[in-house]
Amino acid sequence: MVRIAAASFAGTSIEFYDFFVYGTAAALVLGPLFFPGFSPIAGTLAAFATYAVGFVSRPLGSVLFGRLGDRRGRRPVLVGSLLLTGIATVLVGLLPTYDRIGLAAPILLVLLRFCQGLGVGGEWGGAVLLAAEHAPPGRRALWGSFPQAGPAIGFLLANGLMLTLSGVLSDAQFQAWGWRVPFLFAGVLAGIGLLLRASIEETPAFVELAATDGLSASPFTEVVRGHWRLILLVAGALTCGYVGFYLTTTWSLHYATDTLAVGRTTMLACIMVAVVGKAVATPLFALLGDRYGRKPLCVAGCTAMGLWAFPMLGLLATGDPVWMTLACLGTLIAFITMFSVIGTYLSELFEPRVRCTGASTAYNLGGVFGGALTPIVATELARGDGTPWSVAAYLAAAAALSVACFSALPETRAVPAWEGRPATA
Repeated sequence: MVRIAAASFAGTSIEFYDFFVYGTAAALVLGPLFFPGFSPIAGTLAAFATYAVGFVSRPLGSVLFGRLGDRRGRRPVLVGSLLLTGIATVLVGLLPTYDRIGLAAPILLVLLRFCQGLGVGGEWGGAVLLAAEHAPPGRRALWGSFPQAGPAIGFLLANGLMLTLSGVLSDAQFQAWGWRVPFLFAGVLAGIGLLLRASIEETPAFVELAATDGLSASPFTEVVRGHWRLILLVAGALTCGYVGFYLTTTWSLHYATDTLAVGRTTMLACIMVAVVGKAVATPLFALLGDRYGRKPLCVAGCTAMGLWAFPMLGLLATGDPVWMTLACLGTLIAFITMFSVIGTYLSELFEPRVRCTGASTAYNLGGVFGGALTPIVATELARGDGTPWSVAAYLAAAAALSVACFSALPETRAVPAWEGRPATA
């Protein structure tokens, strides 16, 4: 289990490093480099719109790689998704800007971001199922939380490198070439990830299905026909987690640097401290999920996020690093209360024959609802003077939606991992 957990953890860390490094670059530099004819605010919105493309393509990645995972096994998904995301990220780092190739630059940027989303959409399901389907029944949430801790490490790697570069380089150097370094470094990380995943075994659940001729002939068709209500409920339930996470890690960086005139190094450091707290808390909440159930943790996390929305905005608007760190930490602790168990929860909600497709599609559709538009919507809501309380209202409304959806889902703690539930929730 340690080797399997390490492989799934390392893979999600690397994949989400690739995904997050774009978000940080979009908040800091991509607007003027790829959309120079726009005003500063319009250029940022255009960069965030390109950022959103990665979320839109994630459900498609779930369908493509989900079929692979449900028909050929979880292992091929882990290799294919890692290669696709890594190559796309390196190519962003090599991409000429608008002043070199004109309109082709933003078009290629959108295409590569789309490929990033495809890879991440496939990665999550394969990594989570690798851990959850190998785990013993009483510790499924704990072992299933390791892939969920990966995004925190990926974020720290991406922003740590950005923080270092922005600290040691001048603004001119960072704009000219410094921003490219984190994208190029993705190639090194992808190579490490492939080595770690080279010897992992297929999951017992898939081996049993293959041996008994229980594989689905058309996983996506089966999911749409028999699981559509469950898919929509799960996507709605995850919405507030995505809204809270990307408000904290992407929009707050733009808001602090552009509106509050906080240095980018300072704000990156505030966010990174909060992400460290989130990473440390992940296995602790997962243990609670094994003891008390998945659903209570999810409802508690959504409720906490809604209650914290207005204090978070008030603390963030102070511009003081200590209070801004607390604002981010509170939101991310509420986030991980639910997301520490969500990988295991989703794997238990779906039957093994369509588990990779169903869990991945629901998870990434929630990303479209909550993550794709959050930086754009929040940037628009924050226009003008004063504290943007409407951004807090946006998060609180998302939390209310998520609580309602979780309330309609069943508890799954007692369901054997190889059995799953009939998707009738």
